Amino acid sequence: MCGIFGIVFAERPRRNLGEILRRALERLEYRGYDSAGIAVVDRGLLIVRKDAGKVAEVAARYNFDSIQGTAGVAHTRWATHGKPDQSNAHPHIDCGGIIAVVHNGIIENYAELKEELLAKGHVFRSETDTEVIAHLVEEYKRQGVDTFTAFKKAISKIRGAYAVALIDAENPKVIYFARNLSPLIIGVGDGFNIIASDIPTVLDYTRRVIAVRDGEYGYITPTQVYIEADGVSQDVSSRIEEIPWSAEMATKGGYPHFMLKEIYEQPESLATTVAGLEWPLLETAANTLLSARNVYIVGAGSSLHAGLAFLQLLLRIKVTPVPIVASEYATYEQLFDKGDVAVAISQSGETIDTIKAVRTMREKGVRVLAVTNVVGSTISRESDAVIYTRAGPEIGVAATKTFTTQVATLSALYVAALKTLGYDTAPMEREIKALPDLVRKTLENTAGAAKDLAKRLKNKPSAYYLGRGAALPVAMEGALKLKEVAYIHAEAYPAGESKHGPIALVEEGFPVLFVFSDPNTREKTLSNVAEMKARGAYTIGTVPMKSDIAKRLDYAIEVPELGELTAPILHIVPLQLLAYFTAVEKGYDPDKPRNLAKTVTVE
Repeated sequence: MCGIFGIVFAERPRRNLGEILRRALERLEYRGYDSAGIAVVDRGLLIVRKDAGKVAEVAARYNFDSIQGTAGVAHTRWATHGKPDQSNAHPHIDCGGIIAVVHNGIIENYAELKEELLAKGHVFRSETDTEVIAHLVEEYKRQGVDTFTAFKKAISKIRGAYAVALIDAENPKVIYFARNLSPLIIGVGDGFNIIASDIPTVLDYTRRVIAVRDGEYGYITPTQVYIEADGVSQDVSSRIEEIPWSAEMATKGGYPHFMLKEIYEQPESLATTVAGLEWPLLETAANTLLSARNVYIVGAGSSLHAGLAFLQLLLRIKVTPVPIVASEYATYEQLFDKGDVAVAISQSGETIDTIKAVRTMREKGVRVLAVTNVVGSTISRESDAVIYTRAGPEIGVAATKTFTTQVATLSALYVAALKTLGYDTAPMEREIKALPDLVRKTLENTAGAAKDLAKRLKNKPSAYYLGRGAALPVAMEGALKLKEVAYIHAEAYPAGESKHGPIALVEEGFPVLFVFSDPNTREKTLSNVAEMKARGAYTIGTVPMKSDIAKRLDYAIEVPELGELTAPILHIVPLQLLAYFTAVEKGYDPDKPRNLAKTVTVE
C-alpha cells in the first residue's frame, strides 16, 4: 500500500508547491514510509526529487519546501517490487524526462510490458512495476497522439490494482489519473484541483470530494474535473460530496480507531495481495515444499494461526508439516536437517522468536521460505526465498489485515502445489480473486450483528471459541483478538476436545462461540453445540449464509460461503469486529492494548 497525491494550480501558489506536497506526504505516511518523492512541473520543466527514507528525512535532504511550480505529484512508498532505495522510489519518469508517474497498487503484467518496451529501446531505471506506465505513455505519444489519448491507451494495457497520477511537462496544467481497486479521490477546489489516495489529505484545502470509481480515468486541471469510463464521459457535478469530518477523525480516515479502519481496509489489502501473487515464484516454492524431507511451519501469535490454516490445506495433499511455536523452536532442533523446508511467517519480519528459529534452521541446513509483509525486513533478508503479503502498513497492535493477507497468500501457495501435482486449479484461482468483494460483503453484512453481540458479551469474564478441522485456527485467532483488545479470557479448543475438561466450567449463560467455516466438520460441531446448550451455555456461531445451522444456536452471524480457501478469511472478519466492538463497549482503546507491542523484538 502506498500513498499518492497530486495538485494543479493556474499560477504558482503563494506557498511553495514543494511545501504543499511535503505536507500531503506527511498525511499519507501511514500508507507507506520506506521512501518518498515528488515531481513538479514549473515553466515547462519537470523536477523530480526522491529517495529512500521517511518523508521528513527525504524532504529535508532535498529541501522540498523550496521547490516552486504549478503542478506536482507526490508519493510515499511501501515497497512491493524492488528494495527501498532511490531508484525504486516514486515518481518514475520516461526516457525523455518529460513524464512522471506515481502509483499505488500492483501491475500484474508489468514484466511482459517491460519486455516489449525494452525491445523498442526504452531504458528503465528501476525494478518497479510502476515505471512501465511512464514508458507506455511515452511510447504512444511517439506515435503522434495527445497525452490523454496516450494515457488511456496505457491504462488499457495494464492489469491489476492501481491508483495512478501522471504529469507531463508538455501539458503543465493537467494531472491524469486512473483507478482500479486501489482507492482514489478528487478534491474539488477553487482555482485548483487535487487527486489523492484518501480524503484526510485534501481537507487542508477543500471539503468537496468526488470518489473515483473502479475502471474510471480522466484528468484534472485548475478549473476542471473530467472523468470517463469505457469511453463515456461521466457526470461529475452530481457526485461532489461535502465532508464533515473533524481533523482528528480525518487522520484515521473517518474511523474512530486504526483497528476498525484496518478491518475495513481488508478488501483493498486483499486486492493488492491477489494482484501481486507471483505464480512462478509460488510454483517454485511449492515444488520445494513437495520435495522436502520434513516441512515446518513456524510463527507466533496471529502469524502462527495463519500457518495452522495453511497446515490444514497441506494435509489434504498428504504433506504433514510440523507446526512450531516460534519461541519453542529449540524443542524441535534435533529434527532440523538438510532436505527440510520451513515456512517462516511474520507480518513485520522482525519477530525475534521467528528470527532465532530461522537462523537455527538455516545453520542446520533447512531451507527457509519467508512469508512477510515488510520488504527488506530481517527475516526476508535471511531466508532462502520470500513471498510478500502486501497488506500495507498496519498501525493497530492487533493484527487484522496482515492476518487475512497471510492466509490468502498461503492459500495461493497451496493452489500452486496443487497445480504442480497436475490438478485443475482454475476454480480455486477464481475463488481467491473473489476474496476482496466477498470480504467487502462480509463487512457490510456482519458489522451490525457483531456490534449487537458485543453489548451482550462485554460483562462476561470468559468465553470459549470452538472449531473442528480447518475451523480451529480461525477459532484460535478469534479468541486471541478478544483477549488482546477486550481483556476477556477467551480460550480456543478443538470442539471435540472441549468435553475433556473445559466443559466443566460451563454454566448458565457462559458464552461459547463456534466457528463453522469447515464444511467437513459441521455435523460433529453441531453435536458439540447441543452438549454446550444442555449445560446452559449461550451458544454463538459464525455460520454459512442461509444454512439451517443458525437455528441451532442462540446467536448466529451469517457470512458468505464460496469455498475452502476463502472460508477462514470470511469467518474471521466478524470475529475481528466482535473483538473491536467489545473493547469499545468496555471503554478500552483497541489501538493501544495494555502490555502488548506491535512487533515483539525480545525473547
